[in-house]
Amino acid sequence: MLTQIEGFDAGASRHPRRKTHGVKVGHVRVGGSAPIAVQSMTNTDTTDIETTLKQTLELAEAGSEIVRWTVNVPEAAAAVPEIKKRMLDAGCTAPIIGDFHYNGHVLLTKFPECAKALDKYRINPGNVGAGQRRDEQFSTICKIARDNGKPVRIGVNGGSAQSRAGDAQDAGEHGQEPRQRVRRDYQRLHGAFGVGVHGHWRWSPGCGTSRSLFRARLRGPAT
Repeated sequence: MLTQIEGFDAGASRHPRRKTHGVKVGHVRVGGSAPIAVQSMTNTDTTDIETTLKQTLELAEAGSEIVRWTVNVPEAAAAVPEIKKRMLDAGCTAPIIGDFHYNGHVLLTKFPECAKALDKYRINPGNVGAGQRRDEQFSTICKIARDNGKPVRIGVNGGSAQSRAGDAQDAGEHGQEPRQRVRRDYQRLHGAFGVGVHGHWRWSPGCGTSRSLFRARLRGPAT
């Protein structure tokens, strides 16, 4: 459509692509030299197996190469393996991302079949806990991802970031300057490295609340 607008130069509007490491999400490769993949998220209650399955199949049929589900309560975590099974039975192989907030460490631990069925985990370190618990719970999620050979999206933004207890220098990440945000992200990334992360990260300024993010791939021992 934009190519039909008088005076619009599609070539001049393109930005050079950043060099990144490729990550496999199920059978779909993201990053590196892979084509940009289309991802969509259901707006259903994941505990509703039939409705979530129906919308997932519709999204895949419409061209979504990856689909994301919210996994926010035990009932949703318990439903994930069944929905995934019915998807595959229907011939749909779109990789599924589990979106976790606040209790991902609990759900992934209590529902190991959910951890296995998902193709990728999506978390924000700022809302996995507070103080020392944050690091412990973040580490738990990273270890489960490593043990299951799953990639994980680790993001930080203004809406989910929180200050660490006792850190007077960063008294609230909502108002942090870019240098402080980068330093905080860097610390969290290295925390993930400590439990088996090998990957890359990038920081990019953005509009609204999205100010920084990094992505990493979790891998188990070399085989």
